[in-house]
Amino acid sequence: MSATRTAQLMDGTGLARRIIEEAAAEAAEISRSSGTGPCLATVLVGEDPASATYVRMKQARCAKAGIRSRHIALPAATTTAELVDTLAGLSGDPDVHGILLQHPCGPHIDERAAFEAIAPEKDVDGVTTRSFAAMSFALPGFVSCTPGGIMRLLEAYEVELAGKHAVVVGRSAILGKPAGMLLLAEDATVTYCHSRTADLSEAVRQADVVVAAVGRPRLIRGEDIKPGAVVVDAGYNAGNVGDVDFDAARTRARLITPVPGGVGPMTIAVLLAQTVEATAHQLGIRRH
Repeated sequence: MSATRTAQLMDGTGLARRIIEEAAAEAAEISRSSGTGPCLATVLVGEDPASATYVRMKQARCAKAGIRSRHIALPAATTTAELVDTLAGLSGDPDVHGILLQHPCGPHIDERAAFEAIAPEKDVDGVTTRSFAAMSFALPGFVSCTPGGIMRLLEAYEVELAGKHAVVVGRSAILGKPAGMLLLAEDATVTYCHSRTADLSEAVRQADVVVAAVGRPRLIRGEDIKPGAVVVDAGYNAGNVGDVDFDAARTRARLITPVPGGVGPMTIAVLLAQTVEATAHQLGIRRH
């Protein structure tokens, strides 16, 4: 690809809008046929401004999609045991169909213990070990929302994954690791890298598909992108900066996600779609 050409942008905003519209239509049908509307419970520990903003955004999206939301705000001093009790209570509440624990919860909280208190059938954010196992073995279950959004973007733009080399930069339990598992399930050859990989540039140069999910601004250099590669930037850093040097990478990639407007909107769209799916399953409604 010559330097005079630029990569096509992968429009997460537009695709997310269509997914949410489909979820809204299905939520309305569930409400009409059962008398029960989907309900997503959000749990926030403390008053971190960014986390509070994310929760409000998700609640607003729920309202637009006809999904009821129940918000539980817990004080910053909440213990792991108290948080686990709250999540277990929501798991046992038949009026709640999906549960989202906004993270990070604070250094004093055992987040893994908290995540595991969420019933798998209500784990619409795909954060439990059971959900990860389902992703790894291609079993029924809910995917982690950001990796799930990435896969929907790749499908929408008809990115062929079978036999391709995908490099995932990042190893978090709810983004990097599940992204690699979902790519592997599509017959990609997957390499995991991270901020301590000895020669990250060399690994990126071999990639047909790059998924950047490490949380370090512009860690992935544009000059290291293989000409014609697909670049998915799941990072979000201060100043609307992703993990990829966007301007330089765009002169070499075939497809690239913008920041913002790429992966971010897809995360919320998948969350809402999975909440509707969870509702239908719990109510015994056959989906179209």
